Amino acid sequence: AARPKATVLDLSCNNLVSLPSDFCSLSHLVKLDLSKNRLQQLPLDFGRLVNLQHLDLLNNRLVTLPVSFAQLKNLKWLDLKDNPLDPVLAKVAGDCLDEKQCKQAAVKVLQHMRAIQSEQDRQRQRKLQAEREMEKKREAEQRAKEAQERELRKREKAEEKERRRREYDAQKAAKQEMEKKTKKETVQTRKPTSSSRPAQPPRHKPSWSRSVLRVLLLLLLCVLCTVAACKLTELQRQPLCVSVNTLYEDVVAALQNHKTLQNMLHQNS
Repeated sequence: AARPKATVLDLSCNNLVSLPSDFCSLSHLVKLDLSKNRLQQLPLDFGRLVNLQHLDLLNNRLVTLPVSFAQLKNLKWLDLKDNPLDPVLAKVAGDCLDEKQCKQAAVKVLQHMRAIQSEQDRQRQRKLQAEREMEKKREAEQRAKEAQERELRKREKAEEKERRRREYDAQKAAKQEMEKKTKKETVQTRKPTSSSRPAQPPRHKPSWSRSVLRVLLLLLLCVLCTVAACKLTELQRQPLCVSVNTLYEDVVAALQNHKTLQNMLHQNS
């Protein structure tokens, strides 16, 4: 830690079980030897050693490598022999029996770890997308719930308004009925009683005899008017008036021959 700009570090054969978290701050390391220890895992941010070119992890207890291992873009030599590696990782790393194989191990392990990192990134993206969709779904459900609650409140408000309107109409109708009843009672109180009312003479219904008498009187009046017109006016020379005057004189002559009428006419004269 006192030499943060160290480029070469040999920690082999020390029975190391783990590395401290701030070990990866030695970002200037170019060559690192951790062989023949008891390391079970490397720090999660091991990829911070971006300048590392040579890494020896021979004879440890490593099973997997941290995903950040894919960030060691300058790594050119790697030895992972004698570790209980995952079968897939062990097949990718190879035997590293010579310089060429160790260089190939570095390239292949980096490609493998980058693929794992990409897959994890995709999974993370899918998980994030699923969480976003779930959040959108929850928000949509919340909006639908709020809209349903607003609709329910609106319907309840409309029903309450309708109920109040019906109550008002009922009260208004009852009030009008009460006023009508009070007015009727007042009018009945003001009317005189039947005992104090003066007796009115009974009205006689017109009979058919009166109607006949009126018709006869009307006919008699018409006859008299016709006779007067034929006697006293210039119409007496008309054929109709001549017939009327003749008929009138015959009637008068017949009446004069009647004894009773003669007496009556004599008294009148």
